This record gives sequence, C-alpha cells and structure tokens, in this order.
Amino acid sequence: MDTKYNIGNNNAQMNGMNNKNKFQIRDKPTPILFGNKNGLPPSPKRMKLNGKENKATIPNNKPKLSIQEQRKKLPIFDKRNKLIELVQKHKTLIILGETGSGKTTQIPQFIYSAQIHENGKIGVTQPRRVAAISIATRVAAEIGQGTQVGELVGYSVRFQDETSKKTKIKFMTDGMLLREAIFDRQLMEYNVIILDEAHERTIHTDVLFGIVKKAQKLRENRDLPPLKIIIMSATMDVDHFSQYFNNCQAVYIEGRTYPVSLHYTVKPHDDYEAACVATFFKIHKDAPPDHDVLIFLTGQEEIETCANRIRTLSKQPDVIGPPLKIYTLYAAQSHSQQMSIFQPSPANTRKVIISTNIAETSVTISGIKYVIDSGMDILQMCNFRCRTFHPTTGLETLKVQRISQEQAWQRTGRAGRDSEGHCYRLYTRSQFELMRKATIPEIQRANLCTVSLQLLSLGFHSMHFNFMDKPPKESITAASEHLVLLGAVENIASVVLTPIGKKMNKFPIDPHFSKIILSASEFGCLEEALIVVALMSAESILITPQSKREQAQQVRQKFHSAYGDLVTLLNIVREFNSVAQNNRKAWCHEHFINMKNILHVKEIKDQLEEICCKCGLSINSCGGQLDQLRKCLITGLFTNVAELYRDKQYITLDKRNTVQIHPSSVLHGQLPHLVIFTEVVQTNKCYIRGLTTIESKWIQDIVPEYVKSKNIKIS
Repeated sequence: MDTKYNIGNNNAQMNGMNNKNKFQIRDKPTPILFGNKNGLPPSPKRMKLNGKENKATIPNNKPKLSIQEQRKKLPIFDKRNKLIELVQKHKTLIILGETGSGKTTQIPQFIYSAQIHENGKIGVTQPRRVAAISIATRVAAEIGQGTQVGELVGYSVRFQDETSKKTKIKFMTDGMLLREAIFDRQLMEYNVIILDEAHERTIHTDVLFGIVKKAQKLRENRDLPPLKIIIMSATMDVDHFSQYFNNCQAVYIEGRTYPVSLHYTVKPHDDYEAACVATFFKIHKDAPPDHDVLIFLTGQEEIETCANRIRTLSKQPDVIGPPLKIYTLYAAQSHSQQMSIFQPSPANTRKVIISTNIAETSVTISGIKYVIDSGMDILQMCNFRCRTFHPTTGLETLKVQRISQEQAWQRTGRAGRDSEGHCYRLYTRSQFELMRKATIPEIQRANLCTVSLQLLSLGFHSMHFNFMDKPPKESITAASEHLVLLGAVENIASVVLTPIGKKMNKFPIDPHFSKIILSASEFGCLEEALIVVALMSAESILITPQSKREQAQQVRQKFHSAYGDLVTLLNIVREFNSVAQNNRKAWCHEHFINMKNILHVKEIKDQLEEICCKCGLSINSCGGQLDQLRKCLITGLFTNVAELYRDKQYITLDKRNTVQIHPSSVLHGQLPHLVIFTEVVQTNKCYIRGLTTIESKWIQDIVPEYVKSKNIKIS
C-alpha cells in the first residue's frame, strides 16, 4: 500500500487494515514458478514488434558507436527527406513510430534543419518531466557544436526552466504548454508543436489537443503565420485521432526492436512485490553481468523498499551473481536522481532499475535485457497507481489497479531495444486476457477542477469544450460547483473568472491550494501556508526503512503535533531551515529525512513566494499561533472535512462518506472530533491522510455560505 506520510507508530501501522506486512529483510523470497516443466524456462513466445523476427543478438563486445553513428543507424534517419516533405505539405500530421524508430529525438531536428519553423520555435511536449529533460539533453548532445541545454535546445518543466532567447527547440511537459496557452491563446511563440506520447492521454494532453487545434484555426482565420501540429506515438487508435484532427494524414515508421520472450506465472501471486524480488534473483543467478534488468512497481515506497531488499539480499554469501548497481525511478525524484539511470555500469556489473510506469514509454534505457512486470493479481488490482474521481462521492481516490494490455505490451517492448530480451510477467496468461485492452483516458476519471479553471482562463467552459473524449457530465458539474465555492467564478455556467479566480490561475497548483495561499496573508500565516502547500505539492520528505522503522519513528517523535500531519511536517521543515548548511546532510541522516525532497520543497516554496509577490501579497508569519494556519486551511479544503461519530467512524461533511484515519497518521488512534484531510487512499476501506484538526465553530465562521448551502449540521 502506498504511504506518503509514514509518521505514525509501528503498532498502529497494520491495525484495521487487511494488508500484508511488507518485506522482512531477513527472509528470502519464495521462488516464482513460470509456465514450464522441470523448472526450466518456458519455450519462448516471440513477440514480433517489427513484423519480422530478428534473431541476431548484438554482441556484447561490439565497438561503441559515436553519437552521430548512432543517429544514422536509427530506422527513421533514411526517411528524413520524405518526412520533411510530409511536414511541409500537411498542416496537421500523425506520426505513428514504433519503439526504437528515433521519432522523438530526430523529428524536431529534421524540422529545425529544414527551417520549417521559420522564425518561430519548435515546441515538443512530453507527459513527464524526466522525459522532457532527458530528451532535451540528448538532442543538444546530438546537435553538438558545443550546444548546451538551455541554448538552441532547452526544456521547461514545473518549477524549472532551462531556455533562453536562443532556444529554437523547446521540450516541455504538456502542463507547461497548457499554462503558456493561458497567456497566449494563439501560441504565437511556436510555428510547430509536436505532441509526443499522445497515446498516454494524460488530462493535460487531452486538453492540449483542443487548445492547439483551436490556436491553429485562429491563426488561419486571422491570416497569421500558420501553426503546424504533429501528433506522435508508438501506439494509438489512428482513426480516432485522425477524425478528431479533421481527418488528417497519418504516417507509419517501423522501429528497431528485437524479439522478446514472454514468461507468464503458473499461478497468481498475492505479494507481487516479493515476486519481483524472487524473479530478479532467478535472473541474477544465470544472466551475464552486462544484461540489465528493469522492474516495474507502482510508487516511491514500494520501489525504495524493493531496492533496499535487493541490496540487502545481494550481500548474503549464498547469493550467486555479479556486483549490482541499483537505481530507482519515479516522478518525485530530483533531476540528478532521475538522470543517474542513464549512467553506464562498471565492467562486469549488473544494473537493475526499479521504476514506475515512467519507464514504459517516456524514457529509453539502453542495455535492458530483462523486464519484470508486476501487474499481476486481480485481488490486488495489480500495479498501476492512478487517481480516480467519483463525482457522486466527491472523493478523488488513489488506489492500485490492474494495468491494461496496452501497458503490458509497452513494458514488454522495453526488453527488445538493443537485442533479444525476456519479459517476466508476474501474472497468468488468463489474468492478462482479463485486463482492459487500453487505459481509460485520465480526462474521464480525474477531478476536473484544475482543468476547468485553466479552460475558463482561456474563455472556454468545460461543458462546451471540444474534447476528443468528453468527460462525464457529472464530473464537469462537480468541478464547476467547486470553483463557485472557492470563489473563482460567480456561478456554474459562468465563463468569466472573478478577480480571485484570476489570481488562483497564476499558481501552477491545485485551485484548493492556491486559495489557501491567497487567504493566508489575511490570516497572518503566509510563510507557513507556503511551506505546507509546497509539502503537499512534492513527494514525502520522510524516509522510513522497514528494517529501521521503530528507530525512525522514535527519532522523529519530537516533531509530532497534536494538530496533525501537516503541522508535524511543518515542524520538520522549520527545524531543517534552522540547521547550518554544512550540517544539514548529517541532520537529515539522523532524522531519516530525504534531503533532496526537502530541498525540493524549499525550491517550490520559493517559486510560490515569487508568484505571491507578483500578486501583491505581503509575506507574514504566525509563529507559534498555529490556529491561524489551521483556520486558513479551511478556506481551500472545506470540502475535505470529516467528523467523528459514536461508532468511532468518520463521516465526510460534504458527501456523507464513511472514512477512517490512515494508520500512518500521527492522529491515528486519537479520535479528534473534526479533521481536514488532503488525500484519500482506497484499499479494502477508504482512508484519509494528510490530516489537520480543526474546530467546528471555525467552519461556520469561515465558510458560512458553504455550510448553509449543504445544510451541514455539526454535532
């Protein structure tokens, strides 16, 4: 189970939860049996990714190619002239390029070299920051001639911009281009926009489809320089995309992939994490040292726990295999942490990378010969973590669910980039056949509050926006109602933002959090509110190793606050800020704090503070008067309030849902009367976390109209 804030006591951790005890380090994992006989690997099932089998494995001792030689060997390279011709001919083009074709790095360079962009920029969007940064770095290196990232080639991700006036090829997350569109609806900075990895259908990508399509039409009608749109992916429903983009032309490019042998388990496994570890050591025992392994898990805690277990077990004297270099990859890591996965391993050393779904399509890691796909157990709903919004309950839940067949094939393909490979699927063939064919677009299952605010700033109401696949009407209505309650619009039908709505839109964060920041100055606690919102916008600053859980909880006990998790985290940040620069690393180690994450919190806080100054807000602090902060949180999170009832159950005030305090919370077992929560996690029960205690009178005083409209009665 995912645990972002693991603050509570050890005994409470499993109380009331139908969950397994994760990874006891002293125990070795039980071997996993795959479909075979006599314990030997099954007969390989070859996956033809390029329409033909290529049985020639690349020799391990081949001479290393220069970066330009690598470019010339890409399947797309000899298609350069034809692609340039197609881009020049069509104002919108779909490029379906197989894995390994080179489309992501080469097409922006083809367009630049042919000067199709003329005096404008070439904008390339990616769903994830690690992809935007790593691809920009690669393209800058390929262009050469002393080109540094931030010059001719740059990137822009949330809270980080590496571009300049010289930049002509700009990689960015889809959310960043969407924010740019808020201030320039016609996207005049760009003459070519490439929407890469379009098949992932993130909420921002789906909105961008409509935004760039509209910008292209506006520029055409106003006789402005034309905007070319290129939609790229390794896999997609081409007809569906083509129809949406006015029946545009589609072109297919073969990739350079090799056969991948599939291995299914004989039976389902309840503990997919332990199964990953067992399968890794099965591979580690027999595979050559330079055959690297990629393991797919769901989130930071699972990944770090798995890495810790592999690291510990590999040191045992009876474990056979070469030395290991273990890397982890997930969204919350710093740039340097994420980039470390591309470093070559020392001679005769195996690299193992444990990753979220980031590694499915967003990044390409050379040397991977084995993939371990953990998407396995129907009861566990397998291993892709996603957010799901339920408009009837008003809750956005974070749960682990089964991946789609499309994702399973994407993961499998990671093993066939350099040579023949193997994919160990930790689920049975019948379980695979029961998976969804494709992932549900995020726009159809997510909270639309942020998107609705962004669209309103562009003059569009979500109900009338031209989505490729329209979200449920109930979700749009729920988002509009939230924005009314936050004061961003006058009514649910309005297409004009209020003054406070316009200020909220300046912040690249959830509207509930931006409302807290905008209210904080009046409560005299803007400094504290900025820290808390930064904490909620980053990954957990806490490190709680399974083998040292009690020690970590004991040393952090001094930070615990009866006011809840957010104030506890605030206490940690305050003390960290008071520690001398040269002592911070030791302090973090002593208190089991992730130094890179807490520094990232500071970076976010500083950038939010800069936006506050632009909004004319004066920075103030409540010091020890933390009631002011607790009151301020109500201004943005008043729909996330739960009240204690006689049977020790909590009921949310907004939609009357039954929830429980998460065992990781410092408030677990204390039963405060009213709490605000920041997140809902669903396993066999609905748990709330990121808690802060509040008083009933405060709700009535701070949001009286909300209390009246919902007819809320607080006992």
